[in-house]
Amino acid sequence: MNMASKKLRRAGLPQELCKRLSRHQITTCQDFLCLSLLELMKVTGQSYWNVQKLLHTVSQACAPRMQTVYEMKMKRTTNPSSAFLPTTLGDLDKILHGGIACGSLTEITGPSGCGKTQFCIMMSLLATFPTSLGGLDGAVIYIDTESAFSAERLLEMARHRFPDYFATEEKLVLIANRIHLYREFTCHSVLKRIESLEEEIISKNAKLVVIDSVASVVRKEFDTKLQGNLQQRSNLLSREASILKYLAEEFSIPVILTNQITTWLSDGLAVQADLLSPADDFSLSEGSRNGEPGYVTAALGNTWSHSVNTRLILQYLDSQTRQLLVAKSPIAPFTSFLYRIENSGFVLQDQKDQPYCVWEGTSPVLQAIKVRKDTFKNEPEMV
Repeated sequence: MNMASKKLRRAGLPQELCKRLSRHQITTCQDFLCLSLLELMKVTGQSYWNVQKLLHTVSQACAPRMQTVYEMKMKRTTNPSSAFLPTTLGDLDKILHGGIACGSLTEITGPSGCGKTQFCIMMSLLATFPTSLGGLDGAVIYIDTESAFSAERLLEMARHRFPDYFATEEKLVLIANRIHLYREFTCHSVLKRIESLEEEIISKNAKLVVIDSVASVVRKEFDTKLQGNLQQRSNLLSREASILKYLAEEFSIPVILTNQITTWLSDGLAVQADLLSPADDFSLSEGSRNGEPGYVTAALGNTWSHSVNTRLILQYLDSQTRQLLVAKSPIAPFTSFLYRIENSGFVLQDQKDQPYCVWEGTSPVLQAIKVRKDTFKNEPEMV
């Protein structure tokens, strides 16, 4: 999706004209620019010269203005608070130069139970906070494809993480009302929702978009072993990524996506690791299955991997220890942190006892992901 997908009502045309055009299913700059002069004269009811002026206005609105690297740098320097959504995890924010970047796509990937949804809930809470407290002071659009979102968990996290701010029920109700949840369970409904997000962002003053998860519906509907399905899936993911990138850049907001895991075997076969037992997952991540080398990595393949700007991996080191990796970033080095999940949400472990590790650069390849060694049948999982 490019700037031509911008809604006409944001392109500087009179609102009455926009309403008239919408009755002919002409709602975006692209719809308008694809019509001939004669067609435009007919649907607008205006003269040849007026239509020429309208074409110029619409063209200008959807043609991105050239900017220098210096302008980009100064924009972030003069208003750094609008460039990132802080995670409130001090060392992680420091490595990421401020937190989750606005204007780009951030993916959270890892095995089931490692805390992907917990992270999304925590970031949703933080985005609604006033800017004076490090938030973005806006609404959140949360697309839930697995019925994993928990309102009770959101409120629990708010009370424990910010007990002073949420001393009254009124504050809790206010925050809860700013998070707009959509449950979508098919590829078609997810795509339609994404395509309608521009107006949602404007009308609700949304400052964060979350999709949890991208992989869930795609993997249910596309058997990539069938001829043509892999290409269809790739086209769908490319379309979704394109729209989301446009929205992130156009409104300067962060977009957070969660992804699942896949096991790659030596012959290039991908196995949906999420459907295997944790014990199977771990043996594969360690490098073998039935004598064949293989490893667990992020789902959806390399094309999708290149679509996201930042990738954070959540993984298990053992039954008690979880690790967060900054696996891909345009600004941060490859870094690892140990973390735990408490009533207040994510908490990094004391760096004095367990210092985080930094390597030079981040890798664009699909990294191997560690998962649990045992099934922990008696331990409740946090989604």
